[in-house]
Amino acid sequence: MKNFYMYLRSIGLSLFLILFVTLPIIYYLGIFSQDEGLRFEKYAYFVSDKNLGTETLKLDQFQYEAYQKIDLGVIDENLYVKVDLEDLNGLVKDSLYIVEISNPSFREVELMRYDGSGNLVSKQTSGTAFSKTNPLKNPNPFFRLRMEEAYSSILVFKIRSNVPLEFDAAISPSDSFFQNYSLRLIIISSYFGIMIALFLYNFILYFSVKDKVYLFYCFYILFIALAQLSLSGYSYFFLMENAYLYEVSIIGFTTLSSIFVIPFIQLFLKTKVYVPKYNQWLYLIPVSYFVTLVFRISGFVELSYSLTDLNGMILAICFFTIGIIAARKGYRSAYFFLLAWSFLLFGLVVYILHNQRIIDLGSYANFPLLAGTAIEALLLSFALADKINILKKEKEKEQLDKLEALKENERLIKEQNLYLEDMVKSRTEELEMTLKNLQNTQTQLVNQEKMASLGQLTAGIAHEINNPINFVSSNISPLKRDLKDIRELMEVYREKGKEEFSEESKSEISDLEEDIEIDYLLEEVEQLLNGMEDGAKRTVEIVRGLKLFSRVDEQDVKEVDIHDGIDSTLILLNSTMSGKIKLTKNYGSIPQVECLAGKMNQVFMNIISNAIHALLDHPMEGREPELTITTFFQNERVVIKIGDNGPGMPAQVREKIFEPFFTTKPVGKGTGLGLSIVYTIIENHKGNIKVDSEDKMGTTFTIELPTNQN
Repeated sequence: MKNFYMYLRSIGLSLFLILFVTLPIIYYLGIFSQDEGLRFEKYAYFVSDKNLGTETLKLDQFQYEAYQKIDLGVIDENLYVKVDLEDLNGLVKDSLYIVEISNPSFREVELMRYDGSGNLVSKQTSGTAFSKTNPLKNPNPFFRLRMEEAYSSILVFKIRSNVPLEFDAAISPSDSFFQNYSLRLIIISSYFGIMIALFLYNFILYFSVKDKVYLFYCFYILFIALAQLSLSGYSYFFLMENAYLYEVSIIGFTTLSSIFVIPFIQLFLKTKVYVPKYNQWLYLIPVSYFVTLVFRISGFVELSYSLTDLNGMILAICFFTIGIIAARKGYRSAYFFLLAWSFLLFGLVVYILHNQRIIDLGSYANFPLLAGTAIEALLLSFALADKINILKKEKEKEQLDKLEALKENERLIKEQNLYLEDMVKSRTEELEMTLKNLQNTQTQLVNQEKMASLGQLTAGIAHEINNPINFVSSNISPLKRDLKDIRELMEVYREKGKEEFSEESKSEISDLEEDIEIDYLLEEVEQLLNGMEDGAKRTVEIVRGLKLFSRVDEQDVKEVDIHDGIDSTLILLNSTMSGKIKLTKNYGSIPQVECLAGKMNQVFMNIISNAIHALLDHPMEGREPELTITTFFQNERVVIKIGDNGPGMPAQVREKIFEPFFTTKPVGKGTGLGLSIVYTIIENHKGNIKVDSEDKMGTTFTIELPTNQN
């Protein structure tokens, strides 16, 4: 309840501030409209489907009369309207006046003046079909006339229009006209500037917040602003002064705004949550607007205007109903929504009061709608900004919950670590000794055997390991089977012993079983056999990789698949890089290459090993270690690129890497012969190798090999 009163207080304060601004604006608009001049109150007219001659004034043709304004709807004929300057008081002879028609949508408007004998003296043309006659870019048709005795007081307008014929006419001194023209231009420019600023503001917010409600709202603002510009006549100048496009835009922009306002309302008011019954039916509104636009394009002008008014009324009723329901359910944003739409309706009511002649805003009749849409857009922008604050608070609460969960996890992890430390401590010394032995062995192999025949060594190891491993692998299954038979025999002995043995013998056997823990012993034997079987299988895979890497049966120059050699090298290095380095292989379609397969594998081993050491020993902050291998066929040569995104090399290091005994590794970690051997092997294969590297930008080795050695 307290929050409800806070919302009402905020809305009341906002309402007071906006009324404090809008009421003086309406007042001053009324003051300015008093300087617009004099409006004709009496009109005589007739319609004709023929282009009548107007060289001579014939007063008997004007059979119909209208007061204050003419409202005839859509007609296909030409409309002829007569007004009399003598009906107006205060006109000064020999002064320049401007006559303005209050409808910017008329295609053609002709003003004809006659002399005292009723003969045509002058004719002026204006309207959307004559853009060059309007250098001021004033949307309403207007004409200059001078009060001279040579002219009759009768003015005749010939009007042709494809939109409803609803207008009145006013005459004002040229100074007053230009003053009001400037004021209207300032107001419409300010309005459009505000709407464009709100459009850009919410468009930028969309990319910052990634919430679609801002995207739909900014385009709704854009098209509702363009629709108001069309009603005021100014969009005609934005549409290349094309009369048809302008006439269609009045309904077209409104249709586009309805397409975006529906998803905006659904997201802003959360209609799926608060008014699920209305959620799907809302899509009928843009469909109805689209049908209206189709009618307008098809030529059913009057029907399209009637449907537009009906759609607007339905939309307002639906939105207010949804807003009231959401507000009654306690949704905070619904209060802002209702307040914003109240101002839009307020502007609409003022516009209707002007049309009913209850109040007179003159040529500023559309400006209450402009003010209503602008205030609505501002309030909804405030509501969306308030939504950001709500989301921020929800995010902070979510982060606090996550922080509490992380603290609890950290406590559990600490307890688990203490438990694990006790278990690991007993084996630490053994692992350290094993690691030390492995490091010593690695150092000896690198220092003593790096220049030796790595292929022969691995081939010999694979051959020697293969036989005992096959022996072990083949004996595991019979051993399991024999153990199973022994266990079955033991079970038989146990069953028979229960019947045949004496109690003393049974007791001795039971004591012996407890001493040797026979059940645990059998379970442990089973686990050892499973471990031996898994180890034998893994050793067989390693031996297979060693054989492929060493190419025991390919010690002569033969055609080999480069991809197989690279893959076998990666298998041997898998334990070093698995889970630590991202591997990307971009293999192209390449032919087989004549080479010494073992030597070529030694090249791949040295280069890839160096890349792995560079990535793991010198990690780059904020960069995931990645090894990329690319192959392709170009200019009758096979190209292999091995690159990493590691620390790279400065120029002084890059120039010496192929020199013997040059190394950047610490003492005891490298001999400096690996890349020298690589260079020699590639040179012996009539290929070439180059390195591209920059400091902190990674390193790429490019190897080019001919497909044959002839």
